[in-house]
Amino acid sequence: MTFEAFPDSAHPITWPEGKQAAASFTFDVDAESCTIAHDPKSTSRMSLMTHQSYGPKVAVPRLLQILQRQDIRATFFIPGFTAECYPDTVRRIVDAGHEVAHHGYLHEPMQGIDAETEARYIDRGLEALAKMAGVEPVGYRAPWWELNWHSPALLADRGFLYDSSLLDGDAPYRFSVAPGDSRDIVEIPVDWALDDWEQYAFYPGVTGSGVIESPAKVLEMWTLEAEAHHAQGSCFVLTNHPFISGRPSKAVALERLIERVKGMDGMWVATMEEIAEHTRRTVQEVHTHARIQVPSFPDTGAKFTPSVVRESRPAVAG
Repeated sequence: MTFEAFPDSAHPITWPEGKQAAASFTFDVDAESCTIAHDPKSTSRMSLMTHQSYGPKVAVPRLLQILQRQDIRATFFIPGFTAECYPDTVRRIVDAGHEVAHHGYLHEPMQGIDAETEARYIDRGLEALAKMAGVEPVGYRAPWWELNWHSPALLADRGFLYDSSLLDGDAPYRFSVAPGDSRDIVEIPVDWALDDWEQYAFYPGVTGSGVIESPAKVLEMWTLEAEAHHAQGSCFVLTNHPFISGRPSKAVALERLIERVKGMDGMWVATMEEIAEHTRRTVQEVHTHARIQVPSFPDTGAKFTPSVVRESRPAVAG
């Protein structure tokens, strides 16, 4: 029996002529930054530091070869600290024609920080990417996918086109950066099921359960996800970390996945910037996000502000 696919009705989108769905392969080049942010004392752990440096030193060159062989462009989200430590690696990514986007400075913990502190993190990351690789990123992905309610306005203040940190859709959409603010940015949603961290990541005392999945199992799962996004006309976004998915068997499985996704009729494989630009040009709806306030739990209950959608003209290029 063949079942009809149901698209993301909350975020309708049409793709370029001849395309029925989109896919983007993205890489978070965290290197040592994520473990240092988790615990600054981790710098004393020589083996852990080498586990993380495998990403920019060995995995990124391997992944660039795969992407070249498959003739696709990807998006690399790079913390500013990584760019400072491995400028040659970042320049190789840029020289190969891939998009470089912002991923914090030191992969800082984002939950609950104030706007002034977060602005410093963003600006420091921007300065590092500009200095080390001459890059002015238009895309942002929050460390640990952890946006704060004030984050979107900070991004708009700095001219970002899109964010990729939220999890409430299968297709890109535009959203208002703050109540009463006429500005909006594009969101390209992510999904924990499409993150290699949940499948492969393990290091004693840092992360993971010790169960490292087989690349064959992961390839099957991600293929099913890609097929479903293709069938329903949405956007398949895969998040990989080079120090994880750049390991030999995982890299082989990733290339097989890329081949399968490329082979899907009408699948548009693009960078996140290209997808965001298309969304900005063609989507008129601008969303807000539902918000819940709990002033004094449980005595006063909670206040729910529902999401709304307003119409806006498509942005004019240029």
